[in-house]
Amino acid sequence: MGLVIGDVSGKGIPAAVLMANTQSVLRTVAQRGPAPGQALMEANEVLCAYVPPNMFITCFYGILDPESGRLLYANAGHNLPCCQRHNGRVDELRARGMPLGLMPGMGYEEKETILAPGDSTLFYSDGLVEAHDPKGQMFGLPRLPELVAEHAEEGSLEEALMEEALLEELYSFVGEGWEQEEDITLLTLECSASLS
Repeated sequence: MGLVIGDVSGKGIPAAVLMANTQSVLRTVAQRGPAPGQALMEANEVLCAYVPPNMFITCFYGILDPESGRLLYANAGHNLPCCQRHNGRVDELRARGMPLGLMPGMGYEEKETILAPGDSTLFYSDGLVEAHDPKGQMFGLPRLPELVAEHAEEGSLEEALMEEALLEELYSFVGEGWEQEEDITLLTLECSASLS
């Protein structure tokens, strides 16, 4: 199973068109079956030919084997997913790589992790961590991994979805009258208690 989350620099119709094109390129490349690092490298070569000089795309691409929990992944400059382990530890899924569309000839580091029963991984866009409170402070990092770990310790993630708990924290942080600056995308991948 392929997992992709991405974000385009810029706003409006030009950014929407670029994201649609990026999705098409990634889908075409991924269907040929290369590993994530190779897929991002091939997609970058195609995108570099027509991405405007002032734009780029961040992207995390992983391939999950649901039977074993093996997640093979590569990252093109996207926010680091937070993996909350069943033992309470929180890991960031790190892999080096430049955003797509900036420069041709880029390589993308590939990493692997095993998602064990009870693990959950949060994928998100920068709209979450770059939100500002009324004083201009960013919600930021390392706040996010700390909140994921804190909610796991309190058991509140069982009572509410991780996304809901994080959005509550965000809205409390930014206060009333907040004007959202960026899109906020949250996706949680949870490994069920029994792998078959």
